[in-house]
Amino acid sequence: MPKITNIRTILTAPEGINLIIVKVETDQKDLHGLGCATFAYRELAVKSVVEDYLKPLLVGKDVHKIEDLWHLMHHNAYWRNGPIINNAISGVDMALWDIKGKIAGLPVYELLGGKSREGVPFYRHVNADTLDGLVKKIESLRKEHVNHIRIQWGLYGGIAGDLNKPSGSEPGEYIDPVQYISDTLKMFDHVRAHFKDEIELIHDVHERLSPSNAMYLAKALEKYRLFYLEDPLPLEQYGWIEKLREQSTTPIAVGELMNNPAEWENLIKNRLIDFIRVHISQIGGFTPARKLAVLSEQFGVRTAWHGPGDVSPIGHAANVHLSLHSNNFGILEWWDFKDIMYKVFPGMPKVEKGYIYANDKPGFGIDIDEELAKQYPIKTRTTQWTKTRMPDGTLITP
Repeated sequence: MPKITNIRTILTAPEGINLIIVKVETDQKDLHGLGCATFAYRELAVKSVVEDYLKPLLVGKDVHKIEDLWHLMHHNAYWRNGPIINNAISGVDMALWDIKGKIAGLPVYELLGGKSREGVPFYRHVNADTLDGLVKKIESLRKEHVNHIRIQWGLYGGIAGDLNKPSGSEPGEYIDPVQYISDTLKMFDHVRAHFKDEIELIHDVHERLSPSNAMYLAKALEKYRLFYLEDPLPLEQYGWIEKLREQSTTPIAVGELMNNPAEWENLIKNRLIDFIRVHISQIGGFTPARKLAVLSEQFGVRTAWHGPGDVSPIGHAANVHLSLHSNNFGILEWWDFKDIMYKVFPGMPKVEKGYIYANDKPGFGIDIDEELAKQYPIKTRTTQWTKTRMPDGTLITP
């Protein structure tokens, strides 16, 4: 049986976003696997966990024992879960699935039981400073046969007007929740008037409302028939989701910030949400994500894996393989990658007329050009966009 001989990280930023790839090497020539461990804002900490802790733990282990090795990595530090350790585990876990597919000579989706669909429908992001600008961008995506579109007027939290901030207020991204709600309703009114029911609309609150304001917005949006409303509440206020569910028929998608797969149990089994928004490296990789997909299917909850620019192409490929397989697939978030990404990561899934297609190569079907990746070094810096504040300067969840 192939054994693990080395585990290392590859840090690269072809689009200016820090990406963390884990490469698991074996004692068989040319047999290796790649996984996504991207935590773009604490990349050096993830690198340390992979190389200083997981590598000594796993070198010499049988690559086939994915389930056992996942639990070994998860339990070994005693304190479990959290974005740093989980992303490190994810990098190794995905790489092991990649290796297993290569040994079997099959794409990973075949290892799960095969395809439920040939192509994966996806949604794309549109934001603009004006409503007319928003419409033009939507029209452009429609020409590419994109039917699911997330719309934001000024991105998360809207465009705050002239705020009367206290003297000496700290710098940051200031929002006005009242104005944001008003503008969001105007945005949906404008877009629905223009496109009728021709497109499926998504909107991301990004946690920036109080529970009462979130319920007000969800109820007010009912007449616009959203595909879903994303993260209407902060993670810390999920105790309000049951009340939100009682108040509104607007479909709800939550959870990209959740670390522990067990956190989903109440939301899924009590049917409090419609879609799971999971950043799969955040919960520890492909192994727990496929289990969550199966659990969700039993309760009529659909998948909508998190797929922004700070998920590497390896992670996006894993999302695609899960989406091709799962019967309870809902929609997939897809980043508009620049051409350079397809060169650094040969074998990336392809987009054609509103669908994503995986190739039929073994494993996840994707590789990395390490020499080219070196030409795009990461930059470690303090994250700015998460410094979100209310008009009086109080920090709120980003």
